[in-house]
Amino acid sequence: MEWDWSAVGDFMPRFWDGLLVTMQALVFGALLAFALGLVWAVAQRSGPAVVRWPVAAVTEFVRNTPLLVQLFFLYYVLPEWGVTLSAMVTGVVGLGLHYSTYTAEVYRAGIDGVPKGQWEAATALSLPRTRTWGAVVLPQAIRRVAPALGNYVIAMLKDTPMIFVIGVMDMLGEARQFASETFLTVEAFTVVGIAFIVISYPASLLMRALERRLVR
Repeated sequence: MEWDWSAVGDFMPRFWDGLLVTMQALVFGALLAFALGLVWAVAQRSGPAVVRWPVAAVTEFVRNTPLLVQLFFLYYVLPEWGVTLSAMVTGVVGLGLHYSTYTAEVYRAGIDGVPKGQWEAATALSLPRTRTWGAVVLPQAIRRVAPALGNYVIAMLKDTPMIFVIGVMDMLGEARQFASETFLTVEAFTVVGIAFIVISYPASLLMRALERRLVR
């Protein structure tokens, strides 16, 4: 088997298009996961029982259901109920919702790690609940769990190829389409594999450095 460099050159414009789509899905999915995860964590930590139990049930259900099934449900089942999302929006929502259940556990661990004295001090100062959470608890909790959140971003990057099954032309989608047209599978998929390594490995090193810095 010979490596066809001209095929790599032909694939690169489509690769860059797929990379842009992949990074968009990753960034917006991660932002959604961080925001929803924080909502789930605070709701389970301080909300009334009528809120805690449904949130716990939903997060457990999502966490224990394959992401692929969730993507199919969002894209193919929701339209039956009158809710239609584009493929890209579905991919972002699916990734964000799925990983929000994991970031929620990370946030909860950070919140539980805030010293009890901090809560007691806020109570002694008669701080409103919103100020206690916003100015005292969450800044400390998020600082503690930032590296773990970063690790989930890397994990999400590795799951972004799944959005191809609902028609989003990410890196994998562009590679599969190029390979089906040219039968040059090795070159296309090798480029995509290298791209994932080039993105994820430096990111993992950055997360380790951040963790070492925050634990000082």
